[in-house]
Amino acid sequence: MGVANPVNSRAATSARGGKVETIQAGALKHIPWLVHGFSTRSGGVTTCYGARSLNLGYTQEDAREGVQENRKRLLAAVGAVTGKKTWPLVVNRQVHSDLVHVVRTPPNELLVGDGLITNLPGVAIAVQTADCIPVLVVDAANQVVAAFHAGWRGTVRRIVEKGVGAMRREFGSRPKDIYAAIGPGIQRCCYEVGDEVRQEFESQFPWAQDLFQEIKSSDAVRERYPLLFMNARAPGHGDDCVKLHLDLREANRRQLEAAGVPSAHITALEDCTACDTRRFFSHRAEKGRTGRMMAVAGIVP
Repeated sequence: MGVANPVNSRAATSARGGKVETIQAGALKHIPWLVHGFSTRSGGVTTCYGARSLNLGYTQEDAREGVQENRKRLLAAVGAVTGKKTWPLVVNRQVHSDLVHVVRTPPNELLVGDGLITNLPGVAIAVQTADCIPVLVVDAANQVVAAFHAGWRGTVRRIVEKGVGAMRREFGSRPKDIYAAIGPGIQRCCYEVGDEVRQEFESQFPWAQDLFQEIKSSDAVRERYPLLFMNARAPGHGDDCVKLHLDLREANRRQLEAAGVPSAHITALEDCTACDTRRFFSHRAEKGRTGRMMAVAGIVP
């Protein structure tokens, strides 16, 4: 595994005085024309998910006007503002796919997919997450930015690897000029999956076995009365005490390397959204009733 670069958290004052925390990645901080950030839970006007929080998704529980205010606060926090004008924000209707859109003009309707690429100055692109892995990719030479939403389905379909390929095809991006940041998401410690997910990954990646960890859970009843839980399956099959955990962050880091991005150019944050629901939204840990964070990037005009 690669060594993660330093990261920084930044609190910015919103238009109404609240504090919005954004996380910035060391791999991207040195690029002078870039604004970027990974949002957290703090600094918004939303109250339906506990304390005042920065929900950035149009969820069933939240009011649309509150989400719009939260989005304005995030854009101000990362610096996506020219004068007093907030930049247009482009997002997808995410469908856990490998669909990537190249944004050449701000779209008039909501795009469907899980990746965005642009070289437009003064426009912010973003993906929404609440456990899935957000990935920001930047071509430092040609001034191109990209944002990808990588759940396990998008990851097994190689959305990040294909996205880097699209940057090369559309803008002539060279891997040696690309920097990337993998943002907060559910980590292997909390991401239990079924064996069908392992089979999907093993069908696509020769290194898939490195992504999975089998964890034997403690069960006092089973340990004391093992005969009650015997079955006719072969040893090693169907053991309900063995839980399978997936390292989705590492899967996307390896895809970036497979696309030619130097490992030294990749920051892979270790923050687990499911472990720290005081700081992050987590769909799994909060049983589906939660807000959405954003990974946002843009080019300074």
